[in-house]
Amino acid sequence: MSGADVRVTAVKTATRFTDNARQADRYRRGRVLLAGDAAHVHSPFGGQGLNVGLLDAVNLGWKLAAVVCDRMPESLLDSYTEERHPIAARVLANTRAQVALMRPDVMTDALREIVADLISLDEGTRYFGEMISGIRIRYDLGSDHPSVGRLSGNFALGDDCAETTLFDQMEDGRAVLVDATDGAASAIAARWDILVRCVPRRGGASLLIRPDACIAWAADDADTTGLDAALTRWFGPAMQ
Repeated sequence: MSGADVRVTAVKTATRFTDNARQADRYRRGRVLLAGDAAHVHSPFGGQGLNVGLLDAVNLGWKLAAVVCDRMPESLLDSYTEERHPIAARVLANTRAQVALMRPDVMTDALREIVADLISLDEGTRYFGEMISGIRIRYDLGSDHPSVGRLSGNFALGDDCAETTLFDQMEDGRAVLVDATDGAASAIAARWDILVRCVPRRGGASLLIRPDACIAWAADDADTTGLDAALTRWFGPAMQ
C-alpha cells in the first residue's frame, strides 16, 4: 500500500481469534473435567472469556476439594455442568449477537441503530452492562427467593466493635452463614462448624454463601425453613 519494501524479520507476539462459538455438551466425564476455553470458545467481544473461565474454576474448585477429601460424594461434581453450562451458553449467544451486528449490510445498519437507542436508555445500559459483566448470573438451585443462585457482592458485617466484610470471612475457603435471625440460623449451622463460619448481621436477609460466593439459601425474616436441607445438600451430613 505504501510502496515501501516492508519485511517482517521477527515476530515478538502472535495471537489469533475467530468468531467461532463452540461448547462441550457436558463438562465432566468421569475423572475428566473441562473448564475455560476447554469447555467453551467464542468471539472475544466484551472480554467475557476470562470471566467465564475464572468462574468455572471457582465453581468447580471447592466442589472438587470436597470430593477429593471424601466430605462429599462424586455426584456433587455433576452440579458443575448443571450450573456453569447455561451461563456459558448465554455468553456464546450474546457474542454471536455482537458478531451479527458487525455485518456490513443495510439491514444490520438499521438493527445497530435500534440497539444503540436501547443502550442509551438507563434500563438498556443496565441490561447490557450486567449481561457482559456477568452480574446477571443466577444458578437454578430450585428456590423462589430472588437472591438464591446469585453471586454475592461484598458487604460489611459484624458489630460496631468488630467491623469486617463478607469477603474477609471467605478468605480461608469456608462457606459463610450471614445470620440476621438473632442466632437461630447459627444454631442450625453449628453442626457444620468446620466447613461453615457463622457471622451475625444487623438487619437485612440471612444468607448461606458457598465458597464460590453463590447464595445457596436466603431468608428475609427469622424463618430458618430450608437451611438444614441447604447445608446438607452442599456440605454433607451434619458433623455433630
